[in-house]
Amino acid sequence: MNNIFELFSKYSIGKNDHEVEKTVEALLKASFERNNTKAVYCKLLENIDLTTLKSTDNSDSVLKLVDKINQFDSKFDILPLPAGICVYPAFVPTVKESLTEDVDIVAVAGGFPHSQTFIEVKMAEVGLAIASGASEIDIVFPVGKFFAGEYDEIYDEISEIKACCKDVTLKVILEVSLLKTVENIEKAAIMAINAGADFIKTSTGKDGSVANLTAAYVMCEVIRKMESEIDRQVGFKAAGGISNSSDAVKYYSIVESVLGVEHTDKSLFRIGASSLANNLLSDIAGEEVKYF
Repeated sequence: MNNIFELFSKYSIGKNDHEVEKTVEALLKASFERNNTKAVYCKLLENIDLTTLKSTDNSDSVLKLVDKINQFDSKFDILPLPAGICVYPAFVPTVKESLTEDVDIVAVAGGFPHSQTFIEVKMAEVGLAIASGASEIDIVFPVGKFFAGEYDEIYDEISEIKACCKDVTLKVILEVSLLKTVENIEKAAIMAINAGADFIKTSTGKDGSVANLTAAYVMCEVIRKMESEIDRQVGFKAAGGISNSSDAVKYYSIVESVLGVEHTDKSLFRIGASSLANNLLSDIAGEEVKYF
């Protein structure tokens, strides 16, 4: 691992919490109305990872969601499909066997949602999800190790999981509600990217964990600063509590403003959500749509 403290200094965005809040407020004032359009709502549809991560999930409920995706074009032929469907690892085979559309199969793995298990278990779960057909893996940043200052262990864990993923996209969930401060969020983002994350993601959506605009801005700024030197692009995913179109537009606006419009492509920008798709469809149609 590179000297992590040098990386913290090098890639720090140089703003405190209050400064970031003011910057985000100004950024949205300049861009939100321009982006709050049906054209952007349509664009946002293809940035969604449709997510079902409930204790009550079962093969039948997952199949119903997959069937909705398979029939989407026949119902909304001029609108783009969502980017992916996000499920627990045990349901990856169900999705793989039934999905007929070109949609990514995203699996949460590696001790989701708390990242509190043996590295061997994490590696096995990731490997099994990929072997079953997952095209993307979402893991949780080990926040407990972060607060204990176990930075080398964090690097080893994420880099080992990325090596297991090979060409499969690895998203690392920072759990920003627990990290709380700008300094902690930027440090976690730097560590995850340095260890090989293809995406950094805000939240699990579990136990009250939600995305927030301050964290999104910090994460995008870290991506912007690091991309110029690591010779690869890094994606951003917002998840947790994003359900209405206007909130989705705010995250879109941050990504566009900080990283550029090319970063709003689904290959680099995702929103993990369940109800957002219906709300976007409703706002596009001008009437309530309850499809998903």
